[in-house]
Amino acid sequence: MSGKEIMFTPVSLGSIQLKNRLVMAPLTRMRAIAGDVPSPLAKIYYAQRASAGLIITEATQISPLGMGYPATPGIYSPEQTAAWKEIVEAVHAKGGSIVAQLWHVGRISHSSLHPDQGVPEAPSAIAAAGQTYGADWKLHDYETPKAMSLDDIARLLKEFETAAQNAKAAGFDGIEIHSANGYLLDQFLQDKTNQRNDQYGGSVENRLRLLGEVIEAVSKVFSSDRVGVRLSPYGTFNDIADSDPIALFTAAIKKLNGYKLAYVHMIEPRATSAGGGDQANEEAPVTSELFRAAYQGKFITAGGYDQALGEKVLEAGLADAVAYGRIYIANPDLAERFQQSAPLNAYNRATFYGGQEAGYTDYPTL
Repeated sequence: MSGKEIMFTPVSLGSIQLKNRLVMAPLTRMRAIAGDVPSPLAKIYYAQRASAGLIITEATQISPLGMGYPATPGIYSPEQTAAWKEIVEAVHAKGGSIVAQLWHVGRISHSSLHPDQGVPEAPSAIAAAGQTYGADWKLHDYETPKAMSLDDIARLLKEFETAAQNAKAAGFDGIEIHSANGYLLDQFLQDKTNQRNDQYGGSVENRLRLLGEVIEAVSKVFSSDRVGVRLSPYGTFNDIADSDPIALFTAAIKKLNGYKLAYVHMIEPRATSAGGGDQANEEAPVTSELFRAAYQGKFITAGGYDQALGEKVLEAGLADAVAYGRIYIANPDLAERFQQSAPLNAYNRATFYGGQEAGYTDYPTL
């Protein structure tokens, strides 16, 4: 079968059924309304893209302290859950499948976003280099985070479980655990940010412990075959790094094999720093080649794919589905366009974050 034929054959990721192999990648759009509730426009935005095999929602914080940018949605309050329920129903009404990406940013935050909770939290009290957006939408230097205590970690696991319960109440087909891009769970994995000397730090096994516990916490709510995990080996976004990424992520894959997950979702670092920017990094290792063989379950790959590259990776058996981000922003009917080999709308980066309909729900379909 050609890559294009494979792209349009159904696949099941655990118990989640996909009508095709096109995945809408999680895309932060910063358009939530008061109370970190998804905006009414989000219902239109996601429903417009329901021809994807699977939609992974924008990263959605599990708690106030999990928030890292202004106007990102949460999934910890009844109002947030009710808004997500409307979105899920709109996607399901158009025959789509959708999972919620559960997120805690860790140190990649600013206390103005959660004044009642104070400074951000992280595995270790190490500030990220650079600046971030505060509640005023202006840039501020990163603050030194609070190193999480064992009580904080116990609370975090409870927050993940509650967020999973809310996602289930909203009718999502599953959840994806965000353990990539230098956010909290990735900070626990990588030794640049995790310098603990307790059971959550030091050895690779210890640094993988929290991710395993989060999977176990959410698997009390969704069966593990409805839980995905996102990883970004070699990503440098948000000042993340590890001294031996091959050893770390090979061990991570080995551990994930034990959970019978819906899928593992890996970001190719050729998309600049695996988290932002348009420039391809041709020197970057190809994570699907390095790690696909080690993973025994279903595998989603993301990061700078066009149609031809996506078809190629499916044909080579290096992935079971391909996630598209920026081109999904500009092409709500991306699946139809790929099927017809139709030209794509160009995206407008200036409208990615914040704002209203412009660059969000107003891109034309064929």
